[in-house]
Amino acid sequence: MTDIQFDVNNAKIRQYFLKHTLMDAIDSLTEQIQPLWGKMSAQHMVEHLTWAFELSTGKVEIHRDIPENRINKFLYNNNPTPRNFKNPVLSEDPSPLRFSSLADSKSALYRELNQFFKDVVDRPEAIHNHPLLGPLRTEEWERVHFKHCYHHLLQFGLIKA
Repeated sequence: MTDIQFDVNNAKIRQYFLKHTLMDAIDSLTEQIQPLWGKMSAQHMVEHLTWAFELSTGKVEIHRDIPENRINKFLYNNNPTPRNFKNPVLSEDPSPLRFSSLADSKSALYRELNQFFKDVVDRPEAIHNHPLLGPLRTEEWERVHFKHCYHHLLQFGLIKA
């Protein structure tokens, strides 16, 4: 298990985490690994992360009106997402699985993560809606993904704070 420094305000840490640590941790994830909290299985968690990356590239769209102060309060606050955080737009129970196996889910996550990195270069000013934070630019999505992925890797014991 890798000890990971949390600093949402450090671009180098965020980018290294998303480009290297995240995928190394996901590679080590198996069906047998149980969450330390929450109801998601390993495959549910991977598919949940995939959905977030799809939102950040505009592959999936969601529209909500969000107050501006909520964005700054979350994105620039250098605290990890708390355990058992409840996203009010999601069900209490995990969504139905989209893919036939954990391996297929991992492949989908890798594709979406690569698309996000491509968009960082090709479309840095693109704006896509987050279900809780509203319209975000690519750099803001990077912050969201860092906090979100860090939270779920902790949830499955794949990294330690």
